[in-house]
Amino acid sequence: MSEIEIITFGCRLNAFESEVIRRAATSAGLSDAVIVNTCAVTAEAERQARQAIRRARRRHPEATIIVTGCAVEVAPEHYAALPEVDRVLGNRAKLRPQSYLSGGAPPADLTETAGHLIDGFEGKSRAFLQVQQGCDHRCTFCIIPYARGPSRSVPMGLVADQARRLLAARYQEIVLTGVDLTAYGADLPGTPSLGQMVRRLLAAVPELERLRLSSLDPAEIDTELWRLLAEEKRLMPHLHLSLQAGDDLILKRMKRRHSRAEAIAVARRARALRPEVALGADLIAGFPTETEEMFLRTLDLVAECGLAFVHVFPYSPRPGTPAAGMPRLPDPLVKERAARLRAAGEARLAAELRSRVGGETDVLIERPGKGRAEFYAAVDFTEPVATGSVRRMRLIDSNQDSLVGVPVQ
Repeated sequence: MSEIEIITFGCRLNAFESEVIRRAATSAGLSDAVIVNTCAVTAEAERQARQAIRRARRRHPEATIIVTGCAVEVAPEHYAALPEVDRVLGNRAKLRPQSYLSGGAPPADLTETAGHLIDGFEGKSRAFLQVQQGCDHRCTFCIIPYARGPSRSVPMGLVADQARRLLAARYQEIVLTGVDLTAYGADLPGTPSLGQMVRRLLAAVPELERLRLSSLDPAEIDTELWRLLAEEKRLMPHLHLSLQAGDDLILKRMKRRHSRAEAIAVARRARALRPEVALGADLIAGFPTETEEMFLRTLDLVAECGLAFVHVFPYSPRPGTPAAGMPRLPDPLVKERAARLRAAGEARLAAELRSRVGGETDVLIERPGKGRAEFYAAVDFTEPVATGSVRRMRLIDSNQDSLVGVPVQ
């Protein structure tokens, strides 16, 4: 091989950073290399990363293999010890071109704000725009604050500049990302909220027609963001909520800052303000001490909040977190509960899709025959439509996990 191959695990922020890594490594003159950008959220994510590293070595025996990301930031010695790995880079170094020079470079300070501007995303129809990094909260199950550092925000001017560059590269939709997106602005002069930043961004970049938000903490959605959801059609009608559980005692043991009732209230408020909104959520199955009754409250939350897009994580102990010392459930039980949660999510998605049949929506064309509705649902079609364009479509049918559309003439 002569090019650089990037293998990405984890969140949308990691997807953004992989593009920064590609440009940094290319500008440093790196070639014949595989860079694995890891995730530390679950033990399964780390297992998959190790598998990818071994496969990369088998496929490219002469290549330089560099491993980076949150898993490396938390436990660099584990990855440095792998025989397939030539070099490890933490999150502090992976975004800097000098890190990919021979001999590398000292890492950046973990309190720096990433102001990395990139021109686009290869093979994508939407682009991710990082506006926030790090997290000041300490949920008992989460290792990410230790890997990403404290919360810090990208100033509004840089956010607008990045958005303009992405639009100039012909990206029709931008997704704002961060580790704790709703914490945006707390470290900036005047402490602007996420909603205030989004309103200013849309005003400063009027050509931005589709703006989407990544995961939101239900405890931090500000008044201005609610107002935008109701009034601003360029803000896509899709909210993904970091709920994690539906039982109040488990939420307390997780050290979350919302209750079950507050989660339900957020879902109801979103629908009252924007009836066409679709909701998703992150949920953890089998958290330590979770009884069947507690689990059923989380299971019921899928229907009660109408969660069409559910990301289910079987609880995975992360060494160094408080939850890792709590009484664990048997692994088969955790897997069984995760499967039940996924089944509930699939049923809710199918019902959501059926309810959309007969309506119309603007669809972002991701590849031939596949697109994404404003409310995030996948849309299949047979007519030839240019990738990267946005087309109005009438929704004529639904499958288990997608809609069927025809372009409106």
